[in-house]
Amino acid sequence: MANTFKLKTKPTVTTLATVYTVPASTTSIVLGLMIGNTTGSAVTTTVTVDSDTADTETNAAVELLTTTQIPGYSSLEVMGGNKIVLQTTDMLKVYGSGAVDVCLSVMEIT
Repeated sequence: MANTFKLKTKPTVTTLATVYTVPASTTSIVLGLMIGNTTGSAVTTTVTVDSDTADTETNAAVELLTTTQIPGYSSLEVMGGNKIVLQTTDMLKVYGSGAVDVCLSVMEIT
């Protein structure tokens, strides 16, 4: 099994956008997630994990954050030392009510 650390970024998110999809034959560990408000006004953000795996116990979309406010020109550390395990085809999505930049750190296990 190989462990590969990766950084995924997505600038100027203003709609629900897929930031990361777990590749085939891979398990991913989300290590960190930062969301930066690039505007001068407060915005809200929602972070969603969508799972479409065959495992019915984990086959659901859940919100990790729901319309959480980020002050102007500020950032939000979403993970705070926690980890999330994602399986093949799972997706992490972010929404911003105004322009937000997203920075995601993952470790892929293949």
